[in-house]
Amino acid sequence: MLVLSAYDISSERGFLPSQDPVRYLPAALSVWDEYAYALPKLLVSGRIRHFLRQMPVLDPTPHLRTEGEWRRAMQALSYLGHAWVWGESTPSDSLPENIALPWYTVAQRLGRPPVLSYASYALDNWYRLEPEGPVTLDNIALLQNFLGGIDEEWFILIHVAIEAAAVPAIQAIPILVEAYQTQNTTTAEEALSQIAGALERVYAILLRMPEACDPYIYYHRVRPYIHGWKNNPALPNGLRYEGVAAYSQPQQFRGETGAQSSIIPALDAALGIQHADDPLRAYLREMLEYMPPKHRQFILDIESQKIDRTFFGRTSALKELYNTCLHWIERFRTKHLEYAAQYIARQHQLSVTNPTEVGTGGTPFMPYLAKHRDETQAHQIR
Repeated sequence: MLVLSAYDISSERGFLPSQDPVRYLPAALSVWDEYAYALPKLLVSGRIRHFLRQMPVLDPTPHLRTEGEWRRAMQALSYLGHAWVWGESTPSDSLPENIALPWYTVAQRLGRPPVLSYASYALDNWYRLEPEGPVTLDNIALLQNFLGGIDEEWFILIHVAIEAAAVPAIQAIPILVEAYQTQNTTTAEEALSQIAGALERVYAILLRMPEACDPYIYYHRVRPYIHGWKNNPALPNGLRYEGVAAYSQPQQFRGETGAQSSIIPALDAALGIQHADDPLRAYLREMLEYMPPKHRQFILDIESQKIDRTFFGRTSALKELYNTCLHWIERFRTKHLEYAAQYIARQHQLSVTNPTEVGTGGTPFMPYLAKHRDETQAHQIR
């Protein structure tokens, strides 16, 4: 059976870290915390690059001792890097060595590209208001912001709460995979029932997005900072990482996107949901590179089982539960598509740096999201 702990997946927290995210770096690297936590003030000045130039070039390797510290360093440098690129009226196609070099070093250690990804933006970006309380929307707040404000907080915290609510579904995946391997329909029914219940709760949290995240504010004050530099019309040649010998040419990395969450790809694999071999599928494969490596391996190991969904038609109860799981994934994807239209596509584009036709991951997101939904619907067992 797949063992969640072998993939850095917590039985209590799922893809969220098993220990609460580290809030502060060791003293030798505290300047990164100082500037990162000051971003809501520094960005308003309109001259963020003037301030970030003042940071020294630091080597993080001798000072970072725990996984949590490495992840906080990645988070701080990711926010500083994106603030440098997107924080003034004209984007910068070159990143100075004092950010680029340590960012590359930390990214190499964590097995992810030096760009802001979902792991730093959401998985590692929270703390509990009551330290002994649950990871729920009424008990979490963000560690790190760009501009700050309730809309930015709520947008990211919805994702964190979804990760926490999905835990029972993640717990059930190894059970479901083993049930498929042994053709045990009774165990499969129990696992699918647990997945369906979790997905219903996940969907209920997603519905809460408009409560405190306004589409206009999201588009104009939250979204501009999370774009990447691949397939981005504002940075067609990518970004130069000064001082990084391994990068002799400008690099192109995709921006932060919910497609970098491991929840839905893991469930797609466990439920035998296939996506057609086209540019969208290639994009989904590329998103694996932005996930923590062991989470990525979890998805790949489930996929290696080549689960055939016809197994889920073996009994009427199994078929009903399978279709219920697909129903909730389809509703999730449909709502995501509706939000994409409301929060992005229908907004008024003011600059090439924040396009309405291209997602933060650098894709034509509207047809992609619609295709996700349609392919999920097509897997219902009749």
